[in-house]
Amino acid sequence: MKEKIEKAIANALISLGAGEARFVVERPRAMAHGDYATNAALVAKVDPQELSSSLRSLLSSDEIEKIEVVGKFVNFCLSRQALVPQPQAIPQLYSGKQILVEYTSPNLFKPLHIGNLIGNILGESVARLLEATGAEVKRLNYPSDIGLTVAKGVWGLLKTQGDPSDIKALGAAYVAGNAAYEDGSAKQEIDEINTALYEGTNAQWSGLRQKGIETSRRHLDELCARLGTKFDREFFESESGPLGRDAVKEHIGGVFKESEGAVVYEGAHTRVFLNSRGLPTYEAKEVGLFDLKSKAYPAFDISITVTGNEQREFFAVVFDAIQKMFPERTAHRSLRHIANGFLKLTTGKMSSRLGNVITGESLLEDLTEKARGQEAVAVGAIKYAVLKSGSGKDIIFDPEQSLSLEGDSGPYLQYALVRARSLAKAAGGTGIHPGQEDMPQEGSVLERLLIHNSEVIERAAREMEPHHVTTYLTEVASAFNSWYASGRVIGGAAPHYGVWLTYATIKILKEGLDILGIPAPEEM
Repeated sequence: MKEKIEKAIANALISLGAGEARFVVERPRAMAHGDYATNAALVAKVDPQELSSSLRSLLSSDEIEKIEVVGKFVNFCLSRQALVPQPQAIPQLYSGKQILVEYTSPNLFKPLHIGNLIGNILGESVARLLEATGAEVKRLNYPSDIGLTVAKGVWGLLKTQGDPSDIKALGAAYVAGNAAYEDGSAKQEIDEINTALYEGTNAQWSGLRQKGIETSRRHLDELCARLGTKFDREFFESESGPLGRDAVKEHIGGVFKESEGAVVYEGAHTRVFLNSRGLPTYEAKEVGLFDLKSKAYPAFDISITVTGNEQREFFAVVFDAIQKMFPERTAHRSLRHIANGFLKLTTGKMSSRLGNVITGESLLEDLTEKARGQEAVAVGAIKYAVLKSGSGKDIIFDPEQSLSLEGDSGPYLQYALVRARSLAKAAGGTGIHPGQEDMPQEGSVLERLLIHNSEVIERAAREMEPHHVTTYLTEVASAFNSWYASGRVIGGAAPHYGVWLTYATIKILKEGLDILGIPAPEEM
């Protein structure tokens, strides 16, 4: 219906001599203003009454019951028949596009930090949104398996005599190494370990690194499986580092310059790509990663990196440098950074450097226990809490609220779906088939919400913002629960149409939960 209204408005503007205009047709914030509204009269600078009159001749009364003007806006109320839920095709915005989505990407050699968990949840949902709208998505993970973080962990293992096969021992070793590096007491030693790990000149240190990485990867794989993520490919800093180092060296004097023994890039702000020891920094490793990506996926159109909000400036400069280094490989491609916020407790931002970290595994285990052993409910609680706000916004996480069945939570959506399925099953058991023969004369709030499903998904995919889907599903679940409570389906006045609406609700809730990556349990 939205497309029909848009086409009618475009034709009406031409007939009024306004030509083409960039207007929008969208769901009004308040249902009292109809099912759709447009700002076409405002942006095209035409009389809204004249536009309204033109539209009445272009839009069928079988679909549009009323067109009215409110200020500079034109509102549309759909007919009763147009409100009947029908299958909706999701616009294929990204059809024919290959999109790389890189997310999670933790520092190995320590437990998965909650920040990586948030990045995983956001990245997975973005990937699913893009797939739902036609893209060929490649899920990528880029763990840090070498560098100063790993060197700190190796130093910590040597001092604590920790077991590299124990993930908790790795975490303790990293905290010890970081503290010693920050206070300067072991800075030189750790720098030497870092160089030796890059060069492979110390078998003991390299052995500890390898065992620690294997432990971290095992735990990472297990957690990602529990969250519903499976990567198409992994790249590692040990691969990207040498490539980035060599590529940067080739562009010294052009894209890069030498400064005090280091190699830097002067963009929006100056960043070091090779340090004074000649080792690649995170910036140079990103250059190498782009080289790896573009060779592994030569046909990709968009590359998306999902990381913390604090890395916005980092990627702005790095992407700028990459575009200057590889103009032929970036000319028709888009490099994008999607930021995720931090999860905050009453103690504020958590930091693994200080040792007061809540790991992804521990958070999931604690919530699963609170959810009486239902891990699907715990996963839904965490994912909803992360995805209900726009990307880049911090998350205040309340474990008790996250598991509530009273609204604004993942379990609330899951329970609405379980309830709808139960109702449909019970109706089928009594022989009630879905149909329109007993359709009520007045449309319900639920119907007026269900018609907007494909538009919500389209907007979320275009903006790469899953929170639009989260908000919409919460509205649908609330409307379904209110509708269900206000009248009986089995034994009610309109059982057949009630089952019709129930099946439509099931489809939309299931489809939306899948896009968010939230499990849809059969019972709760």
